Amino acid sequence: MGYHLNFSDFAAASERCFVLADFPDQCEKIPACDKINLLFKRQANLIIAYRIDCIGRGLKPMHDCRPPSRALSRWLQNFESDPVDGRYGHLLLVEKPARDSDLGNQLRPYFESAHRDAREFFAGEIGISLHPDADEDDDASLLYPGCLPDTAKRGLFGEVMAGLVTENYEFVGGHEWSVPIFLFRYHADVEKYLFDLARDAERERAVFGRLGSDFIGLKLDDRGAVVRLIVGEAKWRGELSDAEVETLMLGKWKTNKRNGQRTRRGGIWAEINRDIDVPHGVRQLQRLLRERDRDGHAAAIVSMDKALVLRNPVPIARTNLIMIVGNGKAKRGEGEALLTWETIPEEYTSPHDLQVVEVILKDGEDLIDEIYDLLWKV
Repeated sequence: MGYHLNFSDFAAASERCFVLADFPDQCEKIPACDKINLLFKRQANLIIAYRIDCIGRGLKPMHDCRPPSRALSRWLQNFESDPVDGRYGHLLLVEKPARDSDLGNQLRPYFESAHRDAREFFAGEIGISLHPDADEDDDASLLYPGCLPDTAKRGLFGEVMAGLVTENYEFVGGHEWSVPIFLFRYHADVEKYLFDLARDAERERAVFGRLGSDFIGLKLDDRGAVVRLIVGEAKWRGELSDAEVETLMLGKWKTNKRNGQRTRRGGIWAEINRDIDVPHGVRQLQRLLRERDRDGHAAAIVSMDKALVLRNPVPIARTNLIMIVGNGKAKRGEGEALLTWETIPEEYTSPHDLQVVEVILKDGEDLIDEIYDLLWKV
């Protein structure tokens, strides 16, 4: 079993957050592999091919790309408020008037890193080889995430942005968060969609959203054990009007057929207030860490086990994250927030700390299309 990487230029590969950084703790972890062959070929004093074969248990890619902080600071204006009662933080990020023409390319490495596990997993499920020597160029249009409908990419964008801002900005509590890997491979409807589409090009359709937590990050202690979770709900909307935000947070109106009474059902507040302290996504994350980097995250895996047992589980502290990203409404004041930031929202009844992040864009769809068109094509 092997994992292979080919690059046309070593320097360019480094900029894409690959090479040895594709592996946990970078080159320091390489000796732990059962057997590794490094094949180098030089031409014009540049490494033009780089290939790593991991034989036996092997090492596999994790999310390893740091946020492009400079690009973010040039792109988004930061309106940060002081925490309320030490347990509620609000961060407003508004796109600046002039968008860098190269922004999509600057964000591309982070998005590739976030989607890499799911891309490899789905390719294997539908029967496409990602080996660089494989003659399957005709299958490129079937690869995740580029082949997904536009609406699905919008949702993925919001979830990747949740990881991006969590790793780049300071949240309530001042915790240092890490995102070892994203949970995109557990999107069951995407797996079925790709499997069917690969066998019948007429099977294009809308894709249902992934169930469970949109995003999970970890705070680790000095031993690498999990001491706190950040669990996120991330939503994209094409226009963040007052009515749209109200529906997003409180749910849609439903009419009782018997008495005609109208009530709201669902919504982010309802979902986050009733969520289990250690949600199913933690089990999914643990499973991925076992597969991808059992040795590097051994302490994290054990601590998750202790929190997930049914009898006498060890509690893990938690921070909730609400991430809303989309195009701003036509008329909005400078620094105008979607949700209250001066007090803890009265709709929030969970005992856990809460961080709200609002990302207000202009023509965000164009940026999303640009990013996803660039993935694995540069």
